[in-house]
Amino acid sequence: MVIMMKGVKDRSIDPASQEMLASASRAGLETAWDRFDKQQPQCGFGELGLCCRHCNMGPCRIDPFGEGPARGVCGADADVMAARGLLRALAAGAAAHSDHARDVALTFQMMADGRAPSYQVKDKAKMKRLAAEYGIAGDSPTMMQDLAKSVLSEFGQQQGTICFTRRAPAKRVAIWQRLGIDPRGIDREIVECLHRSHMGVDADYVNLILHGLRTALADGWGGSMIATELQDVMFGVPTPIRSRANLGVLQADSVNVIVHGHEPLLSEMIVAAAADPELIALAKSKGAAGINVAGICCTGNEVLMRHGVPVAGNFLQQELAIATGAVEAMVVDVQCVMPALQSVASCFHTKLITTSPKAKVPGATHMEFHEESALDTAREIVRAAVENYPQRNRDRVQIPDFSSEVMIGFSVEAILSALGGSLDPLLGAIKNGSVRGIAAVVGCNNPKVKQDFGHVNLVKELIKNDVLVVSTGCSAQACAKAGLLLPEAAGMAGEGLRGVCQALGIPPVLHMGSCVDISRILVACAAIANALGVDISDLPAAAAAPEWMSEKAVSIGAYAVASGVLTVLGTVPQVLGSANVTALLTKGAAGVVGGRFAVEPDPFSAARVMIDHIDSQRARLGI
Repeated sequence: MVIMMKGVKDRSIDPASQEMLASASRAGLETAWDRFDKQQPQCGFGELGLCCRHCNMGPCRIDPFGEGPARGVCGADADVMAARGLLRALAAGAAAHSDHARDVALTFQMMADGRAPSYQVKDKAKMKRLAAEYGIAGDSPTMMQDLAKSVLSEFGQQQGTICFTRRAPAKRVAIWQRLGIDPRGIDREIVECLHRSHMGVDADYVNLILHGLRTALADGWGGSMIATELQDVMFGVPTPIRSRANLGVLQADSVNVIVHGHEPLLSEMIVAAAADPELIALAKSKGAAGINVAGICCTGNEVLMRHGVPVAGNFLQQELAIATGAVEAMVVDVQCVMPALQSVASCFHTKLITTSPKAKVPGATHMEFHEESALDTAREIVRAAVENYPQRNRDRVQIPDFSSEVMIGFSVEAILSALGGSLDPLLGAIKNGSVRGIAAVVGCNNPKVKQDFGHVNLVKELIKNDVLVVSTGCSAQACAKAGLLLPEAAGMAGEGLRGVCQALGIPPVLHMGSCVDISRILVACAAIANALGVDISDLPAAAAAPEWMSEKAVSIGAYAVASGVLTVLGTVPQVLGSANVTALLTKGAAGVVGGRFAVEPDPFSAARVMIDHIDSQRARLGI
């Protein structure tokens, strides 16, 4: 039975996605867009943040029109209800990023102790720099163990401060200290979010949101930054390389293995296993030309920027990749993995292979991944994919002929290298107006928005107006598919930015990595602010998440605002039922932390909001 659906062009701007959506419809395959349509109309109380089921006196709801109840059973009003809901979402997002970081830190500790032989230090110089930040001597024979212990202590510590917060300008740290939101320990702040939002605890919406900012800072300047920095030590600091993006990177004559999720501990090993001569020989004995690894979501970004492994697509393409009929195995770890994947996989020969004890999917093949035997486990996973190749039904293979070349791998270190080792060329370009400002465009896909429409059009407007864009996550992959991650894309930029990009040989949109790598953007902003002798909130800079959907994005947006950055959201957060909470987040926060949220679904209008802010910041700086 053909699923009734809107026109494919209403659902995505990406031609590969459009082709596979049409194919899925003909085959009767349900996708995220179909499930979104079936949910209409969505709960109006929930959309406004005016429903609560945090205790069993509820669920309670508040009538936004004032004709029904004005308080929940416990007495919580709209302000408290919306703030508590926001706090819980923020806690979940911070927990996701920080639990990722914990696993990386534990693996680093195991590696230091000789218990994880599959891993090794790829960047000793960066490891020594990190050790120095923690006050550990670089020539100490126990440096690695001491660094691991220091990093892991920040998750459970009850007092003190998180080390990397001191990378922020002193003026910014002073604001956090004055407001009492300087984060103490990563887990402590997350737990306190849940405690404060429990029935009968914090009933002051301002107090609730301030603690939410504290928790977000523990994510951005703590958990996420720890993950990024240790991953660089273990897997190498990304440097600019070229690759390709979109569903066309799948190969009709090869065993296709897709890595999907967020943690490179697994995907790094899958990439290594896929290059094993024994497994390649096995693939050829099965009739395949070889083994092709491709990525989805942020696991894809991780191996893309370090190894040039092509990326098959972003969040909303995960089902469509399986629907090509050409995927032998989709190997997943954690986060943003749709439970519906197994339903799609069961219609094809594809094995959905779960690997984390934290994330199982009924019906999927579970091959648990352990760091002690990482490479051996990865070989078994790749072997399972190779053995599955003869089961492919070639009559059902449909790989869209769409892929774009990309230049990726712009870590902070790589950007400095492109600038000749100093920020001076960038600062000079900002001061003379060649670069009007800097914008971070990040975040997810959301079926509420035509896929990639918000990301691509916002970015095009920004670069056209001489705003240099840095991007991560699914947003970066949207830009990759649209051809924006190439030096040649400078032709779409304004005259000033075009000249800078051509002189440096860089794209006008710099791919900085995965979601946790937004911490790289914080480091870059802090470095620029310190070089200018100002706070981050003084910079001609802004951020946006045009198609965000996850709780992680709530935490990301909150730590951007708490760091002093205007952050524009393209999908509406579930707080608008409270006029006070909305006003605090979109107006009042600017006078407290120097940053604020704005909500603008239209990417062209969002670009204007960001450009106007950048211009006002330039005027304040007198440039």
